[in-house]
Amino acid sequence: MRLPVVGIIGRPNVGKSSLLNAVAKRRIAIVHDKPGVTRDRVEAEVTHGDRTFTLIDMGGIGIVDDHALDDEVEMQINVALTSSDVVVFVVDVRDGVTPLDEAVADVLRKQNKPTILLANKVDGEQLVHELHVFESFGLGSPLPVSAQQILGVGPAMDAVCEALPRKTAAERPSEEGETRIALVGQRNAGKSTLLNALVGEERVIVSEIPGTTRDSVDVQVAFGERKFTAIDTAGIRKTRKLQDSIEYYSQLRAHESITRADVVLHLIDASKEISQVDKKIADAVMTARRPCVLVINKWDLAEHIDTEKYLKYFASRLPLWHFAPVVFVSAKERVRLREMVDVAFDLHDQGAERISTPRLNKVVEQAAAIRGPRVSRGKYPKIYYATQVGTNPPWIVLFVNDPGLFKDDFRRFLGNRFREAFSFHEIPVRISFRKRKSIYR
Repeated sequence: MRLPVVGIIGRPNVGKSSLLNAVAKRRIAIVHDKPGVTRDRVEAEVTHGDRTFTLIDMGGIGIVDDHALDDEVEMQINVALTSSDVVVFVVDVRDGVTPLDEAVADVLRKQNKPTILLANKVDGEQLVHELHVFESFGLGSPLPVSAQQILGVGPAMDAVCEALPRKTAAERPSEEGETRIALVGQRNAGKSTLLNALVGEERVIVSEIPGTTRDSVDVQVAFGERKFTAIDTAGIRKTRKLQDSIEYYSQLRAHESITRADVVLHLIDASKEISQVDKKIADAVMTARRPCVLVINKWDLAEHIDTEKYLKYFASRLPLWHFAPVVFVSAKERVRLREMVDVAFDLHDQGAERISTPRLNKVVEQAAAIRGPRVSRGKYPKIYYATQVGTNPPWIVLFVNDPGLFKDDFRRFLGNRFREAFSFHEIPVRISFRKRKSIYR
């Protein structure tokens, strides 16, 4: 199941990162009084009531607050609108209405997108009386919050959950014959060449359909006996004032393709060193828990490189993807493309696997005996039971005494144990810890 997305936007220093941390109940985003600290988008999986969604501090908006809706800010707003099911617009009650606030509100008001207006830094009763100035935005009455003091956050999230669709298009499972495969990679990695090679194999294109994101195209492909939808991410245009943000917005677009996909083909140029952009894309795929084929393209240009040495180098640069399959291809020469597509479909099949609760708990018990979670803050972490609640990707929930006691290293350890024990041995596993609630009051 894919989660709905809630995007937080607002001027620098209005408290977006503090809000994300307050809702997630842990420090995820860096909080600092210097405007524009959150350059890259930061996200967290949040459960509020009976809803679970991905909350994203979109970052990047108005890094230099020149009180104008320039190209960079406008693009960031458009990305937020495209990628989010609900937009949370944060303003600072102490600053009042600013020209940039008004410009952003004007864009939001013209869009058919659920928007929650939050007035942050309402730390005292006297500031509640200042909320009325934001009603001029035409986005409804602002909700008062103090992210720093965690006041009003609960009612704000209630409003967010009410605005969420009951089931988004992204949450719907793929229908038979509609496997979605995203092609992602940094510029010039060979995405377009690969797509053309896939389409040209049998020279069949059913149709070209504008994607749900502004800068991607969904192409229906028939490749041998395989039929699938290829999600192609378009290159970003170098408009003025965007030179410093090319990499940032490329990651946003890649993320849109990743979250809509059943399987990701991450293209890496064999003729170049693995870059920070490659790493960021790999991190985004891991965060989304998507099955991923690591496609080493342009291998025809790297004949002098020893395959085993390259694999060792590759593993050292992307260690978190040690379990993912690697396929060496040449999109230009159409070499090993059939193997690549077959591997992608195999990963999709792995993601559909369901594990019975008794089998799952046996593996959890064995894993805890080998390497249990560490004692933290004088408290002993305790696992009561585990169950699988979803597929594609496999989603396993462990009910525990205190989720805060279970750290990321134990989560990774469990994921490795699950891959060893079950048939989804080459894909990420989504693991959540939830507090077991007593039936007694």
